Amino acid sequence: MTKAAVSGYYGFKNFGDETILSVLIEHLKTQNIDITVFSSDTEYTRNTYKVNSVYTFDIKKVINTIKSSDILISGGGSLLQDVTGIKSLLYYAFVIYMAILFNKKVIIFAQGIGPLNNKISQIIVKNLFKKCDYISVRDEKSFGLLKNWNIEADLVSDPVFSLHVEKSVTQNTLGIQLRDFKNINRDFLNQLAKFVNIKFSNYEIKLFSLQQKYDFNITKEFEQILKNENNNIKTEIITQNIAQNISKLEYFIAMRFHAVLVGLKAGVKTCAINYDIKVEQLAHSANIPLINPEDSIDIEMLYSNLTNLSSSNLIEFSDSKKFDWSKFDNIINHPVS
Repeated sequence: MTKAAVSGYYGFKNFGDETILSVLIEHLKTQNIDITVFSSDTEYTRNTYKVNSVYTFDIKKVINTIKSSDILISGGGSLLQDVTGIKSLLYYAFVIYMAILFNKKVIIFAQGIGPLNNKISQIIVKNLFKKCDYISVRDEKSFGLLKNWNIEADLVSDPVFSLHVEKSVTQNTLGIQLRDFKNINRDFLNQLAKFVNIKFSNYEIKLFSLQQKYDFNITKEFEQILKNENNNIKTEIITQNIAQNISKLEYFIAMRFHAVLVGLKAGVKTCAINYDIKVEQLAHSANIPLINPEDSIDIEMLYSNLTNLSSSNLIEFSDSKKFDWSKFDNIINHPVS
């Protein structure tokens, strides 16, 4: 049986990364691959996905796992960037380097590359990628960067487009998903609460916390603002079974890229909150409303744009973005050079 080691931002219980991992593992299991995931919470990863798991920062075990594997899969997500500091980039680059050193096949899986502001970061990533067996990236900017480096890569859809999601048939439910970010301020939260109370006061309001560290406090704060506007409004904070609960909504206002994506797949009438270029690009591609936290919310226009969305059009859009596994499968099914 072919053995694959999987490296990424796993075990931190971030909805997007964990959903990517779930899609990847599900696919690898169809190919009869023995999987070991490097995770910050090995027990969670083992129990959730029924795979082997090694602690991300147990370097000795990480090296031994790579040595005994046939393939290293690095990704998805934005692992190789230095905006949050160079330490994480050096770690993920080290893992790739070990696989190359031991003459293992290396797949860069649906990653976003950069920003790489440090010249040393650019040199490290460029030299490593020249020795990888297959590279797929999830955005035009990453694709253009590698093209400028004369490194061959495929531009692919996000793997979560391959996630199976039940289609929404529920009515009278509105979901709100927020994360703590520099452009989210009290004025925006007040405006959003006013919009919800004016247009959806008779709805059940589901508030989604997708990563406790960044989402839960602002979610609780927004719930209190809603209650201050209208103490009778029905709210519930959702922290588990995120995709399943999103699929049960009628309407959704979401910030995180993968929350918006899952809403589209389920045919939920979705509005995106703009905090990152990838969210903005997805909203434009899917032709859904996009609100900027720096701007005033036009309540009537937003309500009209949201309610006039077609669920079938949203599903058709997301179904057109299926992830292409063909080259990936060719590598994992022929791991020996």
